[in-house]
Amino acid sequence: MTRNDKNAVEVRGLVKHYGETKALDGVDLDVREGTVLGVLGPNGAGKTTLVRCLSTLIVPDAGRATVAGFDVVRQPRQLRRTIGLTGQYASVDEKLPGWENLYMIGRLLDLSRKDARRRADELLERFSLTEAARRPAATYSGGMRRRLDLAASMIGHPAVLYLDEPTTGLDPRTRNEVWDEVQRMVAEGVTVLLTTQYMEEAEQLAHELTVIDRGRVIAEGRVDELKAKVGGRTLRIRPTDAARLPAMAAALREAGLDGVAGAKAVPDEGVLYVPILSDEQLTAVVGLLGARGFAIADIGTDLPSLDEVFLAITGRQPASTPADTIPDSTIPQEVAA
Repeated sequence: MTRNDKNAVEVRGLVKHYGETKALDGVDLDVREGTVLGVLGPNGAGKTTLVRCLSTLIVPDAGRATVAGFDVVRQPRQLRRTIGLTGQYASVDEKLPGWENLYMIGRLLDLSRKDARRRADELLERFSLTEAARRPAATYSGGMRRRLDLAASMIGHPAVLYLDEPTTGLDPRTRNEVWDEVQRMVAEGVTVLLTTQYMEEAEQLAHELTVIDRGRVIAEGRVDELKAKVGGRTLRIRPTDAARLPAMAAALREAGLDGVAGAKAVPDEGVLYVPILSDEQLTAVVGLLGARGFAIADIGTDLPSLDEVFLAITGRQPASTPADTIPDSTIPQEVAA
């Protein structure tokens, strides 16, 4: 069994209630070692509750989950030494300088003074924070705090890293920096469970996706697999002579082929876009245009965007706001301590 065939995270039938609300309703999922699993879902879907269960911050009501070989309920102390967590908001102590934040966390993880100092220095350099190392975190920009938060989650060399909406509120440049760092972590063997509502982020980082809605898994697979399940490909045709675009669209409409009434010519791009529902329909469109003497320079098909997949599966548009935040008062005191 290769590394990528072995699961770092296994979840079976996970359930969590908050009063009458079922935040998790029998969730199953697997995350293969050294990969990124993107967990998508609208606000209130249960994504953050799932992360909190898997990081031992809250105890599930039913079901079973193992992370890096440790049971999340029976072996919480051992598990915490193998994971890292970056939540929706930076959780560092703003009164302390960046370096002291990292050093303190290293000591809490039982690193020696020497190792904690060395690790703090390494991560500050890695996350481009060395110049700000001695400044209070309160003086950091939002992007700097997020990078410091990521650095803090890496102090203990975690085997599994949870990223819960890690780029919420960040500007595009800082978001790209975070993406680069996540990809570097995965290249080094870290397994990542990423919750996000940014479709571009999921497509950029995730090897596989799980879509959760109302506490249940409603779809899973690779990005291309989910797009294929939704269907609705678009045939992209570029004629040799762009002036013939209107005639091509008219020919398809006149032929009465099923589903191609939505064919759209885009003169600025020199392309005719044709909705396609089946391979047979694709063959019929191409055959008709050839028979009518239209010279084609290029032809291809586009799958639906991940936003369109999300909408088709959940019936709701993805949002860019933080998801299903559960009050801290729900965290058991013995865990918080």
